[in-house]
Amino acid sequence: MRVVASDAALELIRARGGRLYVWVKTSRCCTGGAHTLATAHEPPAGREFSRVDGWPGFELFVSSRLRRLPEELHVERARRGPRVDAFWDGCAWIV
Repeated sequence: MRVVASDAALELIRARGGRLYVWVKTSRCCTGGAHTLATAHEPPAGREFSRVDGWPGFELFVSSRLRRLPEELHVERARRGPRVDAFWDGCAWIV
Protein backbone atom coordinates (compact mmCIF):
# COMPACT_ATOMS: atom_id res chain seq x y z
CA MET A 1 0.00 0.00 0.00
CA ARG A 2 1.32 3.41 -0.95
CA VAL A 3 0.54 6.26 1.46
CA VAL A 4 0.13 9.76 0.04
CA ALA A 5 0.11 12.29 2.88
CA SER A 6 0.01 16.07 2.70
CA ASP A 7 2.52 18.10 4.69
CA ALA A 8 -0.32 19.58 6.76
CA ALA A 9 -1.60 16.09 7.63
CA LEU A 10 1.89 14.91 8.60
CA GLU A 11 2.34 17.94 10.83
CA LEU A 12 -0.95 17.30 12.64
CA ILE A 13 -0.33 13.55 13.02
CA ARG A 14 3.11 14.16 14.49
CA ALA A 15 1.76 16.85 16.83
CA ARG A 16 -0.84 14.37 18.11
CA GLY A 17 1.62 11.59 18.93
CA GLY A 18 2.70 10.24 15.55
CA ARG A 19 0.02 7.57 15.12
CA LEU A 20 -2.99 7.36 12.82
CA TYR A 21 -5.75 4.74 13.06
CA VAL A 22 -7.95 4.15 10.01
CA TRP A 23 -11.13 2.07 9.73
CA VAL A 24 -14.25 1.79 7.59
CA LYS A 25 -17.28 3.59 8.99
CA THR A 26 -20.73 2.50 7.85
CA SER A 27 -23.68 4.84 8.04
CA ARG A 28 -27.27 4.14 7.07
CA CYS A 29 -29.42 6.20 4.77
CA CYS A 30 -32.51 5.73 2.62
CA THR A 31 -30.55 4.04 -0.19
CA GLY A 32 -28.69 1.58 2.06
CA GLY A 33 -25.32 1.76 3.73
CA ALA A 34 -22.58 4.20 2.89
CA HIS A 35 -18.98 3.27 3.67
CA THR A 36 -16.33 5.91 4.31
CA LEU A 37 -13.01 5.98 6.11
CA ALA A 38 -12.72 7.28 9.65
CA THR A 39 -9.50 8.29 11.40
CA ALA A 40 -8.29 8.90 14.94
CA HIS A 41 -5.02 9.52 16.72
CA GLU A 42 -5.93 7.00 19.45
CA PRO A 43 -7.44 3.55 18.86
CA PRO A 44 -11.22 3.58 19.32
CA ALA A 45 -12.54 1.17 21.92
CA GLY A 46 -13.73 -2.19 20.68
CA ARG A 47 -11.74 -2.20 17.41
CA GLU A 48 -8.65 -4.20 16.48
CA PHE A 49 -5.91 -2.74 14.31
CA SER A 50 -2.84 -3.97 12.45
CA ARG A 51 0.26 -1.85 11.97
CA VAL A 52 1.21 -1.11 8.36
CA ASP A 53 4.96 -1.43 7.98
CA GLY A 54 7.11 0.52 5.60
CA TRP A 55 5.72 3.99 6.10
CA PRO A 56 8.42 6.24 7.61
CA GLY A 57 6.33 9.41 8.19
CA PHE A 58 4.22 8.14 11.12
CA GLU A 59 2.84 4.93 12.59
CA LEU A 60 -0.15 3.79 10.54
CA PHE A 61 -2.69 1.29 11.83
CA VAL A 62 -5.62 -0.06 9.80
CA SER A 63 -8.61 -2.06 10.92
CA SER A 64 -7.87 -5.77 11.22
CA ARG A 65 -11.28 -6.40 9.64
CA LEU A 66 -10.26 -5.00 6.24
CA ARG A 67 -10.29 -7.76 3.65
CA ARG A 68 -7.79 -5.98 1.44
CA LEU A 69 -5.65 -2.90 1.62
CA PRO A 70 -6.01 -0.21 -1.03
CA GLU A 71 -3.31 0.47 -3.58
CA GLU A 72 -3.15 4.01 -2.22
CA LEU A 73 -4.26 5.61 1.01
CA HIS A 74 -4.48 9.41 0.79
CA VAL A 75 -4.18 11.31 4.06
CA GLU A 76 -5.02 15.01 4.23
CA ARG A 77 -5.73 17.55 6.94
CA ALA A 78 -9.44 18.32 7.06
CA ARG A 79 -10.50 21.76 5.88
CA ARG A 80 -12.41 22.35 9.09
CA GLY A 81 -11.16 21.51 12.52
CA PRO A 82 -7.98 19.81 13.64
CA ARG A 83 -8.53 16.38 12.18
CA VAL A 84 -7.19 14.15 9.42
CA ASP A 85 -9.24 12.71 6.57
CA ALA A 86 -8.32 9.53 4.67
CA PHE A 87 -9.32 8.46 1.18
CA TRP A 88 -9.09 4.94 -0.25
CA ASP A 89 -7.48 4.94 -3.69
CA GLY A 90 -8.43 8.62 -3.96
CA CYS A 91 -12.15 8.09 -3.18
CA ALA A 92 -14.16 9.17 -0.16
CA TRP A 93 -16.59 6.24 -0.52
CA ILE A 94 -15.55 2.63 -0.09
CA VAL A 95 -17.04 -0.01 -2.37
